[in-house]
Amino acid sequence: MSAGIAHGQEASDTETEAEKNAPVDTVAVEDIVDDEAIRERLAEIFAAAKNSGWLTDAEVKLESGIVTIQGQADTEEHRQWAETVARKTEGVVAVINELSIDSAVDLVSTRNVVTRSLDSLWTDFLIRSPLLFAALIVVVLTSLLSRLVSWGVHGLLEKRGMRTSLKDLINQLTSIAIWVIGLLIATVVAFPGMTPSKALTVLGLGSVAIGFAFKDIFENFFAGILILWGYPFDRGDFITCGDVPGEVKQITIRNTMIRKLDGELAVVPNASLFKNNVDVLTNQPQRRVRLICGVAYDEDVDQSRDVIKQAVQGCESVQGKRTVEVFAKEFADSSINFEVAWWAGSKPLDIRRSRDEVVAAIKRDLDAAGIEIPFPYRTLTFKNPEHLGFQSTESAGESSGSDDSHPTQTEESES
Repeated sequence: MSAGIAHGQEASDTETEAEKNAPVDTVAVEDIVDDEAIRERLAEIFAAAKNSGWLTDAEVKLESGIVTIQGQADTEEHRQWAETVARKTEGVVAVINELSIDSAVDLVSTRNVVTRSLDSLWTDFLIRSPLLFAALIVVVLTSLLSRLVSWGVHGLLEKRGMRTSLKDLINQLTSIAIWVIGLLIATVVAFPGMTPSKALTVLGLGSVAIGFAFKDIFENFFAGILILWGYPFDRGDFITCGDVPGEVKQITIRNTMIRKLDGELAVVPNASLFKNNVDVLTNQPQRRVRLICGVAYDEDVDQSRDVIKQAVQGCESVQGKRTVEVFAKEFADSSINFEVAWWAGSKPLDIRRSRDEVVAAIKRDLDAAGIEIPFPYRTLTFKNPEHLGFQSTESAGESSGSDDSHPTQTEESES
């Protein structure tokens, strides 16, 4: 396939070159223009071009209507111009262009080009400065209008029983719409040739490139709209997303501000909240709290259960006194463990306060009832206690009964 394309390009170049070198449509036989007259005319033209710096040492040779141009041209454009002038001269049959391009760097010419470009930019800026100033005024008015409409929408929505996040969504989308319209108007004012339809067409043509370049931004934008529209948390709720627990302070189109429990502010992209698991801690006004409490094996299990339950029910931070649950859970190493469960406020501070009050109440009531909360016990067993200076009871008896008896080692001793 590529070989065919290359062959087609070579054929096209060959045809173009052939067209250039093709003879004129009609070759004159009578009234032939003198070669010397043609040469003098071209020499005068090229001399004028030399004064402008286009050609250097231009020399014209002519034989039977065939013109050969030798010398140097400053650019390829002027080289082609010299060939075109010679070809269009009366009596010329063909042109052989042997002009070379001057590769020397002309700093003066370059400086003149740069100067002309800067002058052109400055002149264009001065011409458009009133339009640019008018566009700036439009942008300022758009900003003021956006704030005014946002204030009005906020006041209007406050009177309706809507979710806070839904109010924020309507407010932010209204502001974005005003800014889009204002920027389109400013663009049309600054560039009179531009119309809103052309601007939208340009955005449409560049949508694929913009989509790839700003994929994450658009992803967070649409995730933010969905979160504001109907997600199960709102401003003031406590949530946990991954390792970021905290209070939702603000939800914007692009990200969510979370004030962590240690006071730090975490800025979480909306796409992360939308795609990952989120625990809403304050979705309900109450949360269940659990802890483990152990009593000694010598204590009465039923009495211990009653004492613990009454202690929890007597706490002010415990909500739903009838739902306090105390169950004997397991035989631990040094105690019978009870699982204690109750309901408290859903905020993290409410949980910590309630846990503190419950632990103190259980300890106080168990001490008052004489029920032991045991320390962990450890039992050490020695295989040969005699080596450590200990002597078993049997060994001590045998030693006292007969001097000839040999002491026996106990298999195990506990201390």
